[in-house]
Amino acid sequence: MTIHIGAEPGQIAETVLMPGDPLRAKWAAQTFLDAPECVNEVRGMLGYTGTWRGNRVTIHGSGMGMPSLSIYANELIRDYGAKRLIRVGSAGAMQPDVAVRDIVLAQGCTAISTPSRGILREVNLAPLADFDLLLAAHKAAKDTGAQVHVGNIYSSDVFYDERPDLNEIMQRHGVLCVEMEAAELYTLAARHGVQALAVLTISDHLLTGDALPASEREQSFGQMIEIALKAAFEE
Repeated sequence: MTIHIGAEPGQIAETVLMPGDPLRAKWAAQTFLDAPECVNEVRGMLGYTGTWRGNRVTIHGSGMGMPSLSIYANELIRDYGAKRLIRVGSAGAMQPDVAVRDIVLAQGCTAISTPSRGILREVNLAPLADFDLLLAAHKAAKDTGAQVHVGNIYSSDVFYDERPDLNEIMQRHGVLCVEMEAAELYTLAARHGVQALAVLTISDHLLTGDALPASEREQSFGQMIEIALKAAFEE
């Protein structure tokens, strides 16, 4: 048990999927896992552990933004022995060839700042995905028939940034989409020597204004969870 996670020793699996929304963690656990057990509800941040095709897995919310994810990822790794962390979440497309409902696998993350900035100081670390997870997720995405993109993403530390010039710079340099958590997850994974990957569903588009209807979000996000689970456990 830690400050923010109420799970007992042994209740967290080595593989953890991390959606931002705790209610999405609950939905994913009840939809994809066999015998899911609620192992955390401190501060309403829900976590469930069960099995998928005989493999033990935890699905635990991260909250919104890098500071929130940093708290949970640190504790999951340091105190519960998590070895493989996969962010599953939504993102906003920044390129014309990336469409709503597409899947983006974050090979690397661009960020202005992260909670780890105070540790890194003048070093501009390039946070990267684990290659084996990335390769497995790409295969899984292709197998599901998803339109998948692999490349650089932007992890923003604010949602309402009022910086159209910054978006233009990201677009000009080929950044695929924007979200708010992956750069810190990848940095923590590098620091602690564990695997990390972000599997993202495009829910809206910064260029066109397109957005995924609420009625279709569950089905589209389900595809993302399936890809993450296959990447974690299938050869």
